[in-house]
Amino acid sequence: MVAAARAGGAIALAHFRRGVEVQIKADRSPVSVADREGEQAIAEILTRACPDHGYLGEELGERGPVTRRFIVDPIDGTRNFVRGIGYWAVLVALEEDGVITAGVIYQPVSGEVYRARRGRGAWLGDQPIRVSAIDDLAGATLAFGTLKILRRRGRWDAFVRLIDATRSQRGFGDFLGYAWLAAGRVEIALGLNLKIWDLAAPKIVIEEAGGRLTDLDGNDSLTSGHALATNGHLHAAALEALAGG
Repeated sequence: MVAAARAGGAIALAHFRRGVEVQIKADRSPVSVADREGEQAIAEILTRACPDHGYLGEELGERGPVTRRFIVDPIDGTRNFVRGIGYWAVLVALEEDGVITAGVIYQPVSGEVYRARRGRGAWLGDQPIRVSAIDDLAGATLAFGTLKILRRRGRWDAFVRLIDATRSQRGFGDFLGYAWLAAGRVEIALGLNLKIWDLAAPKIVIEEAGGRLTDLDGNDSLTSGHALATNGHLHAAALEALAGG
């Protein structure tokens, strides 16, 4: 999975450095040739290594069995990518019987690799990582994505309550808030307008680092379209703030 992410990331990075033309998909999200070529390279490596596994990718779609499958986002943070902003990543996850059991977050621009395996911990490069020990919302840093989506989806008032309850807020968005949460750099990250390939790899990395990832209503779901991740100590308090408690 790491090798596949690196291969796809190398292709995307080459396009990133020279610039790419962008198309808009039916859901209004951007896509480029870098997404398609990068995912093709990822899929080929994974299929050669595990021909009996299924596959679900943002660009290539779904094929093979669903009981054991790879879930891939070739470029998470495409809007950053096409604007020349270096915060984007390759996400590769393994799902077995409906449970995410392994994940890789590879950031080609920085070279950082976050990885996790169920029951074996989470790692950034060769170093194990853990979420922060902060257990009071008043001392927490909150990471978030596009503000307009929060307003459009009726979550603005809930978001403001969480802002008021936390110490500081940073608009990292996409994979970065989740990766930094796993590494203990922030305590809370939330996002909307999400698909399973946006969340599968971050979920296992966060959980193996000691944190939690649910949807904004506290359900253990990757298909609700929204997510709340915390260091675990603050999950109940964050949900309560979002609910207006």
